[in-house]
Amino acid sequence: MYRWLIAGLLMLATGDVQAETLRLYAAGSLKAALTEVVQAFEAEQGGALKVEPTFGASGLLRERIEAGEGAHVFASADMGHPRRLVEQGRAVAPVHIFARNRLCALAREGLRVGTDDLLERMLDATVLLGTSTPKADPSGDYAYALFARAEALKPGAKAALEAKALQLTGGPASPKAPDGRNLYAWTMTSGQADLFLTYCTNAVLAKADVPALSIVAIAPSLAVGADYGLVLVRDAPAAAGTLLTFIRSAKAQTILARYGFGAGD
Repeated sequence: MYRWLIAGLLMLATGDVQAETLRLYAAGSLKAALTEVVQAFEAEQGGALKVEPTFGASGLLRERIEAGEGAHVFASADMGHPRRLVEQGRAVAPVHIFARNRLCALAREGLRVGTDDLLERMLDATVLLGTSTPKADPSGDYAYALFARAEALKPGAKAALEAKALQLTGGPASPKAPDGRNLYAWTMTSGQADLFLTYCTNAVLAKADVPALSIVAIAPSLAVGADYGLVLVRDAPAAAGTLLTFIRSAKAQTILARYGFGAGD
């Protein structure tokens, strides 16, 4: 008995205490930025708290939380999925807007396209148009919202775009990029799409992987913005609130801004 007591006291004296682990479920588009945010948070906590992040399509992560997986904080690429968890009693209101994003078009090498003729090129039958998967991944929902906006500019555009759009990422069975490759850069260079509607932050990372890709800004008449929601999952440990607060802090917001995200509320 005394040996165990002495060992425990020695662990406390030497600082060899098990850090509390917080589980963060977050949208895949946040992976680069939140990885750095997590590192800053852990450094600030001095080893007392660790974060175990899981990144993926927000809708699929919501389903995993609904199935009972032990997430503590949920950072979604939209407001709908975290609000649904609140409505179900699985998360605690309020849902915070902690970051903002917008859609851009990613174009393969050699495809001549600009902001002014983007809609025409998307409608071109010879152009492969890629999106993420609606309902599973908010990026896909935002792309389809853009299709709806196109209807006001060109009657029939919404149905035509929905019919030709290839849902290439963000679904339960979507193929994964090879290790070390950016998903969207790989999707483009493997010939799956000529144009891909994705977050501008994703497009920047894809172009960093494959500089020959082009990023096309979307005209205001078609543009769709994305509000990112942050929520505390019910029954999370008290320390999870510290992580949520940090993600909304000025330090974390500065990191998010470096990756192209707009400020939250």
